[in-house]
Amino acid sequence: MAAVLLTGHGGLERLEYRTDVEVPRPDEGEVLIQIAAAGINNTDVNTRIGWYSKAVGSETGEGGAAGFDAIDDVDATWSGKALEFPRIQGADVCGRIVDVGEGVSPDRVGERVLVRNMLRTPVDYRPFECWTFGSECDGGFAQFTVAPSQETHAVRSDWSDEELAAVPCAYSTAENMLHRAAVGPERVLVTGASGGVGLAAVQLAKRRGATVIAVSSAAKAAGVLAQGADRTVDRGADLISALGAGSVDVVIDLVGGPQFPRLLDLLPPGGRYASAGAIGGPTAEIDLRTLYLRDLSLFGCTFQEDEVFENLIGYIERGEVRPVVSRTYHLKDIARAQEEFLSKQHLGKLVLVPPPGGNTA
Repeated sequence: MAAVLLTGHGGLERLEYRTDVEVPRPDEGEVLIQIAAAGINNTDVNTRIGWYSKAVGSETGEGGAAGFDAIDDVDATWSGKALEFPRIQGADVCGRIVDVGEGVSPDRVGERVLVRNMLRTPVDYRPFECWTFGSECDGGFAQFTVAPSQETHAVRSDWSDEELAAVPCAYSTAENMLHRAAVGPERVLVTGASGGVGLAAVQLAKRRGATVIAVSSAAKAAGVLAQGADRTVDRGADLISALGAGSVDVVIDLVGGPQFPRLLDLLPPGGRYASAGAIGGPTAEIDLRTLYLRDLSLFGCTFQEDEVFENLIGYIERGEVRPVVSRTYHLKDIARAQEEFLSKQHLGKLVLVPPPGGNTA
């Protein structure tokens, strides 16, 4: 089959497109999926370049194309465990089940499915533990993949394969942040609002009845407003001057970096802050008095409860959200696609499409 092999941590040259990779076989409790489309996410880039290593202190973009010179392979993944190479990355998968392993009903063959990207089956459903699809196991940058049947969800929708492939990582990340912060009809600020996770957070917060203030570039403001944001603020603006201290109830932060203290200043006593990314830089300063004197709650959001992904399937089937796919690429053009992804000039998601069927051209 055709697949992209990550041969080690580093630059785009570590992504090797091959057409002679063996098709995996489903083990007990697994399904074999013929992949129709696979989305691109920050975690794919971060894992490739080893950005999760504590030896890296800069933003993703600085090493996104060439990688970082000094990383510790032992902690270069999100889980802090060394990655096994070669690895087929890809946290997002949309496809159809074409075979099943022992213990799985053959009636599942033919189902159009999405795979939950934060897998709990491999860790026996232990609390706050999971694998990332395409990190601790092979993922979606291929023609075929295997996944636990229990975490492979049938979806009934008239969306395109590319649209569905834009959902798993971005929308589950956003929904998990909102779920953990218990967002309701209140004032919510979303940083990085023009990206895949950011736009998902805007849409998902609106379906919860929130008033959404989105931080984005001026060039993308109209696109973000079109997805439901009530107001946008330029990412270069001083947020306190633009909005006022204590002006939002919840901050959904995907950027991190130097603006972190100002985001906390936007919260009133009892406010909540949720983080699931740090594209603006992984380190930040905090005045602990801001935290404890105002009774703020801070949530780090990676692990996802089962209902997060299950709820997303319902939102899709009821038409309550819809992703924005900016552009699609052939799987073999993954390096070019990741270059565009790193440029951050697009709105929403970029998606890869593998060759159809058994064709590797």
